[in-house]
Amino acid sequence: MAHFNPPKIQENPNGWGPCSIPEQFKDMPYQPFSKDVRLGKVSDWTGATYQDKRYLGKYYSAYGGGQQYAYYHDEDESSFHLVDTAKIPKPLYQRGRRMFQQSKQRKERERKQAATQAQLRSMSKTMKNRERDRQRLLKKWQKQFGKQQMENRHKAAPAKSRDSSVQVEKEWDVVEEMDFPRLTKLSLPNIDPPVDLVTCGAMEFYEKSYDRVTTKSEKRLKRVNRIFHKVTTTDDPIIRQLVKGKANVFATDAILATLMCCTRSVYSWDILVQRVGNKLFFDKRDTSEFNLLTVSETATEPPQDEAVSFNSPHNLALEATFINHNFSQQVLRQGEETYDFEKPNPFIQNEEASTVASVGYRYRKWKLGNDIELVARCEHDAVMHGPNGELQFINIKALNEWDSRSSGGVEWRSRLDNQRGAVLATELKNNSCKMAKWTVGALLAGSDQIKLGYVSRVHVKDSSKHVILGTQQFKPIEFASQMNLNMENAWGVLRCIIDTCLRLKEGKYLIMKDPNRPVIRIYDIPDNTFESDDEESGSDEDSEFDEDDENADN
Repeated sequence: MAHFNPPKIQENPNGWGPCSIPEQFKDMPYQPFSKDVRLGKVSDWTGATYQDKRYLGKYYSAYGGGQQYAYYHDEDESSFHLVDTAKIPKPLYQRGRRMFQQSKQRKERERKQAATQAQLRSMSKTMKNRERDRQRLLKKWQKQFGKQQMENRHKAAPAKSRDSSVQVEKEWDVVEEMDFPRLTKLSLPNIDPPVDLVTCGAMEFYEKSYDRVTTKSEKRLKRVNRIFHKVTTTDDPIIRQLVKGKANVFATDAILATLMCCTRSVYSWDILVQRVGNKLFFDKRDTSEFNLLTVSETATEPPQDEAVSFNSPHNLALEATFINHNFSQQVLRQGEETYDFEKPNPFIQNEEASTVASVGYRYRKWKLGNDIELVARCEHDAVMHGPNGELQFINIKALNEWDSRSSGGVEWRSRLDNQRGAVLATELKNNSCKMAKWTVGALLAGSDQIKLGYVSRVHVKDSSKHVILGTQQFKPIEFASQMNLNMENAWGVLRCIIDTCLRLKEGKYLIMKDPNRPVIRIYDIPDNTFESDDEESGSDEDSEFDEDDENADN
């Protein structure tokens, strides 16, 4: 029969736990602990792992520090090093380098100071005072420049993604893509001088008193209500007549300048290309902002204000275009004699005769080789008498100062009279594309001079009032050399684009600069694209072009 043997129970009247040690555990060390003691890890033999004093006694027993399990061999530990902490001596050629450099710099400073003192001793009292003032002013400028650089770095905002000049539709196909690094390597030398086909328009004479304007005798920029015709290629009646000739590429100087200087552009732009038979027509869209002048486009930090701000890129472009239109007419002798070309202005309506801006048009033809003949409408803004009384054709442009602190430039009112070269260098850096297009336009037209005006805001926060602070003139070819503009490369870029378009089938195409990358693309677009922009031309113009082509072929 099964039975149950109860275990032997030991009663401990003095505490809890067993009263005697069992035989199998008799020689094994035992660490007493109480109920509130936290037991440590198996490998945590000494508790010395925890360097933080808050955890120093974390696993200690209330009955002692755990000496029963302490495992530490003094001899072994003191003689053993896991990592070699001995200092590695430097090679001989590296010893004392810092001290030598400091000594060298100190000697250089002492040498310069001694040279300065010797120079001061050899100067007169007046010269000494001037030199001290110059040194003091130089240190002040260096301090201000360093502070300004620090502020600009703190204010630098992350670059925003720019919008394209026209929305690319899904059905548009990319037929060609050209990146700027490849375009900058092109060259087309030995272009023959152009031939003048037609000249028309009337120009007023430049008022030379504006050459004496300075920051101390500034003149207020006036609002001149005159009409500026910016007619695209296919709407030009003179070009319609010239289509009957042997030329096969037609454009305006503004379109050619944009294509030839495309490698300097940052903002997006677009140009329409129509191939009719073996002829190419480069046009601008009527609703595009092609004729607006960019501001600080190529600056290190281009303007990125919101659209509502008067310092946004679009509003600055409107302001710059307004300034150029008014400045180019204000500096002329209005109401006096004019220089007239052979034919009158072809765009003047009867009621506009007295309010049209001074302009002269040259329709010129270039031979680019490979049976490519280019015809373009070029513009002069005015005429003037040269040093020997000769007649000179000039183009008049204006640079505008909007905020020197935001544009990274120098303040014109304090530097323009004494350091005009520094002001011009800053503008060449910040507006490289715009000024290159001005220069190319003057070279295409055959202008003798480019007149540059320096126009600034009366107040930084007011974009409606401006003053003229000075003027400057350059020969176009010398100005191109100064801004590192290579005309052989410009002609090479244009010839590459023309050759690419002539290889395409008949139809309508769009050349567009990518808004965020240095790339231009050619899109194949439907023939009815942008027809709403060309309502004035319509189908009548197309039929007229067809008739002209038939006559040319016959």
